[in-house]
Amino acid sequence: MIKSIADLPIEGKRVFLRVDLNVPLTPARGVADDSRIRASLPTIEHAIKRGARVVLASHLGRPKGPTPQLSLEPVAARLAELLEREVILTDEAVGDGARKVVADLRDGDVALLENLRFFPGEEANDDGFARQLAAYADVYVNDAFGTAHRAHASTVGMIAHVAVKGAGLLMMKEIEFLGRLLGPVDKPYLAVIGGAKVSDKIGVLENLLGRVDAFLIGGAMANTFLKAKGAGVGKSRVEEDKLALARAFLKKADDRKVEVLLPVDVVAAASLDAGEGQVVRADQVPGEAMALDIGPETARGFADRITRARTVFWNGPMGVFEKRPFAKGTVAVAEAVASCRGLTVVGGGDSVAAVNEVDVGAKITHISTGGGASLEFIEGRTLPGIAALEVEA
Repeated sequence: MIKSIADLPIEGKRVFLRVDLNVPLTPARGVADDSRIRASLPTIEHAIKRGARVVLASHLGRPKGPTPQLSLEPVAARLAELLEREVILTDEAVGDGARKVVADLRDGDVALLENLRFFPGEEANDDGFARQLAAYADVYVNDAFGTAHRAHASTVGMIAHVAVKGAGLLMMKEIEFLGRLLGPVDKPYLAVIGGAKVSDKIGVLENLLGRVDAFLIGGAMANTFLKAKGAGVGKSRVEEDKLALARAFLKKADDRKVEVLLPVDVVAAASLDAGEGQVVRADQVPGEAMALDIGPETARGFADRITRARTVFWNGPMGVFEKRPFAKGTVAVAEAVASCRGLTVVGGGDSVAAVNEVDVGAKITHISTGGGASLEFIEGRTLPGIAALEVEA
């Protein structure tokens, strides 16, 4: 069992709240996209409202030691604007200065520790560093689902040294909706899987094989499946060393009467920088061209199946979404998922970017904040940051 922050005694307590504020910055060191900050607000505001002394902690980027360009300063400034209250940024994650800031907090105050990854002990899950973090906490709350698949000091190591632990509101929501995809759901149940590599998604495909009614596969990974079936895919990106794996999966799906729908047409071009592509049959891509998006017939077929489904999980774009000539297939899927009246879950990464681009996020049941974490969850793996929150009922 995992307890929600709503059920923990936090009034007047120092609450160490691990959040995911790993946001992109502008060249001028402003916040380019505050989606992750906004996703953390309900839990932070809940803690403030109940009079907790809030100690926020996050990483930003992949620094090798203290790196001024990756300071959380712009994040603290944006968070203060959104909360409409002061957010005190410590000069480092651990040390005399940070200890004093935490000690001086009053009920409802908010402090943000400087970038955890400035210290190698964070990613190494060093017990000494974990104990220093734990010294700030009467209560530990993890709301950073995007890092739940990492066993770091702030997500796993420190929890053993704090008496009371639980999950934030966002973490609880992620566990609830992703968990539903692995249990009984309304049918038809579709998994729409895209992206570049079969190797990245095969675990998801295998774990969903006994659950879904059909897979709709697009993106570059579809090329590997198409070539495994003998199709001519031109210069399209293919994982040659995964062709046998793709063939084995297709056979398993066929044996279990699970449909695997691959593109019937694609948008092909000679390079990613082409101003436009040509629509060709998916198994007849010209030798000098590569498939860069699903074609219009495939997009219509996928959209029709998605809108009629009762449960949909979508992870991965249908093509090179960041290039406008090759974005239509992904946009069509995003719009179809938004039109579906059943349970719809979008699993992180580029799929979320597509949803935001089309501005249909409000029509989707749940949009995960964790790309890698959501994939590992759907694969059925144990996520260290979630397992560490378990308590006996």
